[in-house]
Amino acid sequence: MNSRQRRGVILLVLSVLCALGAFAGVLSVIRDVNSKVGPEVTAYRLKSDIPPYKELSADQFERISMPERWLSSTAVTDLSRIRGKIAVTKLEKGSLLQADMIVDKPRLAAGQQEIAIMIDASTGVAGKIDPGSRVNIYATFKAQNDKGRDQSKVIVENARVIDVGKLTALDPAQSSSDRRNSATQAVPITFALGTADAQRVAYAESFAEHVRLALVAGGSDTSVAPGDRTYTLDEDK
Repeated sequence: MNSRQRRGVILLVLSVLCALGAFAGVLSVIRDVNSKVGPEVTAYRLKSDIPPYKELSADQFERISMPERWLSSTAVTDLSRIRGKIAVTKLEKGSLLQADMIVDKPRLAAGQQEIAIMIDASTGVAGKIDPGSRVNIYATFKAQNDKGRDQSKVIVENARVIDVGKLTALDPAQSSSDRRNSATQAVPITFALGTADAQRVAYAESFAEHVRLALVAGGSDTSVAPGDRTYTLDEDK
């Protein structure tokens, strides 16, 4: 082997050593990054805004992967956890879903039943009633004859709302004798009530001139005084 060949072998060996050194450096960087970032896990991001107190469904979220160490301990990594849940507050598009953003959907207690009625959007505390709210339900009745008096009655107090539906346009072709002929939009609201209260609501829905809701202050358990449950205009004279 002449000197030129020896130089060539030496350069080749040096090139291999440099390549091995570079490869080792890359592996070291990768190991360092992995040690800092850690394994990736699944998380879920909101596709769009979700209003508060609305039941959640899988199609409202997109699956993403991100380093486990970057997720908070409350991050939802299993979408089955949203089954039967509702949003506590407004959830914004692009946010990661967290366990403290959701709660169980309100359920019926023993002896209760669901009953839903349409409430005029313009007179039913529009936009302020959510699942879990407590309301007093008022109904107004026309006098049955000229000698009678129009009345407003509290038919149910502290009724628990378990669902608020979407704003619905009423059929403009309703009969002119319909007691709600002046309403153009209504919201279906579902209550959890005992049998007697459900019957009162059903009666008012069928025969009252109007049914209205009064939102009860949070945490309040004050009952309506017996003398205040019925009102006629004559009482203010």
